[in-house]
Amino acid sequence: MRHNESTAVSTTRVLLVPYDGRHVPTYHTWMEDPAIQEATASEPLTLEEEHENQESWRASHDKLTFIVCEPLPTSTTTTTSSSKDTPVQAGEADSPERMVGDINLFLYPYEDEGEDDEDEYDDDGAHPTGTPTFCVGEVDIMIAGQQHRGKGLGRAAVRAFLHYLGRNVGRIMREYAADKDMMPDAAPGLKLLMAKINRGNEGSLALFRSLGFEQEGEVNYFGEVKLVFRRLDTLAAEEPEGYAELVYSREQSQDGKQQHEEQQ
Repeated sequence: MRHNESTAVSTTRVLLVPYDGRHVPTYHTWMEDPAIQEATASEPLTLEEEHENQESWRASHDKLTFIVCEPLPTSTTTTTSSSKDTPVQAGEADSPERMVGDINLFLYPYEDEGEDDEDEYDDDGAHPTGTPTFCVGEVDIMIAGQQHRGKGLGRAAVRAFLHYLGRNVGRIMREYAADKDMMPDAAPGLKLLMAKINRGNEGSLALFRSLGFEQEGEVNYFGEVKLVFRRLDTLAAEEPEGYAELVYSREQSQDGKQQHEEQQ
């Protein structure tokens, strides 16, 4: 999604940056782990395929992705106006050693709109007219390294992400609508958020439940529990400590230029 391509989300606990090509090698290393493949229901890809995925996700209007990083230094996470005007420098705040995972939103047409008409949706769950009245947003998060788990980073990332969605939902849905050739004033609403989590992943289940997600239905065929969140009007009100939406700058800093020159 283009909406977040120049935005970083910072709190005192975590930093979210848009998924860029510079992140792909580290992400690819994460995804070579069989345990992560199983947890995310993913197939192993080549590095070239991962780069193609990253480019595709950036252009897609129904996928919004951030890389989860360690928080900015305390001196830059205060809520003063000057810090909010300071860009997050790509390649520094999100260097490989500071990357810890990713968090995503996937938008789908709200299928209950067609529950009385089996022909309402195609085999992929897409609305054939391309003009759903509502969408569902699926949220998923991965904290890749064991050394970063159990420290509250996952919960902090989801809290920041949900608040970001609450603040920006109108613009996100308008981008989704533009891809469907819909008029901006006809953009679908966001009906609910959901998370599908393996029933054995007690940590993730506890995380989402602690943020107000509730189980809907029974465990499905794939062993997943579906948790839903419907109180979308509360998202923007629950601001994480130190929350700020900052410019994500891809301009190389002077220090970065000097290091690059020294390596030549």
